[in-house]
Amino acid sequence: MTVSVPRQADSPDEPQQPPEDRRHMIRRRALTLLIIVLLIGVPAGYLVISANQSRDSGKDKEEKYSATGLVPHWPSRIQRRLYQVPVPDYSYNLAYYETNNWKTSRLYVQFQTADKNLDWFFDTMGVSRDDLKRDAITISARDQKITGWDFSGPGPWYGFTHKQKNPAPTQDVVMNMSDPDNPFVYVVSRTVP
Repeated sequence: MTVSVPRQADSPDEPQQPPEDRRHMIRRRALTLLIIVLLIGVPAGYLVISANQSRDSGKDKEEKYSATGLVPHWPSRIQRRLYQVPVPDYSYNLAYYETNNWKTSRLYVQFQTADKNLDWFFDTMGVSRDDLKRDAITISARDQKITGWDFSGPGPWYGFTHKQKNPAPTQDVVMNMSDPDNPFVYVVSRTVP
């Protein structure tokens, strides 16, 4: 036997609401659906976009750090500042490569620039044109092998080593002056962490 509970009667003080018509019901359901879609769809879309950006960022970093030789780009400002390698504006044929290990970190940079930019390059490094020595190939055979640089071509070749006290980097610089108006500059900057 089931016990039936009596239904409570409507309060006589409350006004009676008319039954909901079909148009109002459809509008209410559409609004509810829109709210649900926005509450779920917007965060889901954000997650998809964020995941794609994160994945692309990882690919860029992987490409950068898996390089095994010169990369035809500008070194970052942080790299240039850390290794104290000034690269003049409007330089071209630019490439760089960075190696790091527990003993020594090196930044290899090559660029070609107008002769008028060399004074800025020397001043920023804290040296002068007088420090250049003819036929001085100051970049070691080991560093030449790593980068693929060959200093046996037509010259004249000039070079110098800018030694600094640790932890400041030491730079080996070689310049090919076969085109005196647009010399080609090779720099190896090494620092001991």
